[in-house]
Amino acid sequence: QVQLVESGGGLVQAGGSLRLSCAASGSIFSLNTMAWYRQAPGKQREAVARMFTGGDTVYADSVKGRFTISRDNAKNTVTLQMNILKPEDTAVYYCNLAALGKSYWGQGTQVTVSS
Repeated sequence: QVQLVESGGGLVQAGGSLRLSCAASGSIFSLNTMAWYRQAPGKQREAVARMFTGGDTVYADSVKGRFTISRDNAKNTVTLQMNILKPEDTAVYYCNLAALGKSYWGQGTQVTVSS
């Protein structure tokens, strides 16, 4: 079993920055994808950024140039640095780890961007 714990959400003004962190524990296969998703009220959950074990990254078009995902494979942590935040970034952000056909989720952390 894998457990994911997120931290770092909060309230910020438009143009500001936040940093989200996620720590994974448990039986973690070394080859995996760690990612951040978000879900705004009334909308489907969407992938924000993904990072593969080898370091390749994929970003949603809406966050390219503003968000940066990074990971520490030795510590099984993933972070999301969010800059130039916009009100439309307001959502619950979820950490995700995918490996061996299984997908694990954190409990989510609220990010609210005021205009």
